[in-house]
Amino acid sequence: MGSTYLAVEVSAPNVFRVVERTVSEPAAGEVRIRVEACGVCHSDSGTVEGLFPINWPRVPGHEAVGRIDALGSGVQGWTVGQRVGVGFLGGPCGYCEFCRDGDLVNCRNQEYTGIHHDGGYAEVMIAKASGLMSIPDGMESADAAPLLCAGITTFNALRNSPAKAGDLVAVLGIGGLGHLGVQYARRMGFEVVAIGRGSESTELAKKLGAHHYIDSAASDPAAALQALGGAKVILITASGGTTIATSFKGLRPGGVSIDVGVGPEPIEISSMDLIFGERKLAGSLTGNAATGDATLRFSALSGVSAMIETVPLEQAAAAYAKMMAGKARFRMVLVMKNGKS
Repeated sequence: MGSTYLAVEVSAPNVFRVVERTVSEPAAGEVRIRVEACGVCHSDSGTVEGLFPINWPRVPGHEAVGRIDALGSGVQGWTVGQRVGVGFLGGPCGYCEFCRDGDLVNCRNQEYTGIHHDGGYAEVMIAKASGLMSIPDGMESADAAPLLCAGITTFNALRNSPAKAGDLVAVLGIGGLGHLGVQYARRMGFEVVAIGRGSESTELAKKLGAHHYIDSAASDPAAALQALGGAKVILITASGGTTIATSFKGLRPGGVSIDVGVGPEPIEISSMDLIFGERKLAGSLTGNAATGDATLRFSALSGVSAMIETVPLEQAAAAYAKMMAGKARFRMVLVMKNGKS
């Protein structure tokens, strides 16, 4: 490896610049990665638009895949040359009260990749070994990248839901998250309902594995779900409190709506709809590194894959803009010169 590498950093809100940086050594407990691919996710807006407190400049990106180039002192279980992934969660501390209780996702000292430290919009990045995920052989790096955030988010929510094989499960929103959610739901053995806006998504939903499609622009999704017997789980991948409320009554008694789409709009659910039928509303953030490993293995075994468009690292700003405009179908992935992906 040379002494410098290419990176795309944000120097101020919405200001991208391509820069050359000096390669540094990983500290204790860290690894250095030659990045081969990095997904462009809506959560990158937390950095790009300064929604979080950011120490500028900052390299965004939390769907990074590459090969370990160097190990910091004390790193065990990983080897130079091994292909790994880095997701949104930068790695738990291991000693806070939540870590000690096994809740690594909500570690009090967890840093977010691309927000608290530089992420994957670069040819090289440094990451904590405790946050790494193993990429299955045979899965291309560009294909693996979106699974490190969108994949983990939907897989984790469905796997931990109360739904069992044969239950009716609805996925609301057929976009970057939803198109993966439909695939996971079908492979997990559920009777799958895809809910989208417009009839043009019907064929795509069926191709992804949905048994039923509900056009929310043409019918009441809650009534349509009840006509099918009521959903045990509704996975909400589209942000918006109104969106959640309009489908909530489509749950069968004891059913749960799981929201994974973040937005500023408040969620208004009436106490009548909540109590009568004992329905539930829950949120799900993501999964820990072990869940990431499971997501990738399950995806490889069952054939779940993201629909992606790849672009060179240098076009990160354009890729981000396309994603934010809702024109990506469905995930943008930056590819680097380090690998063939």
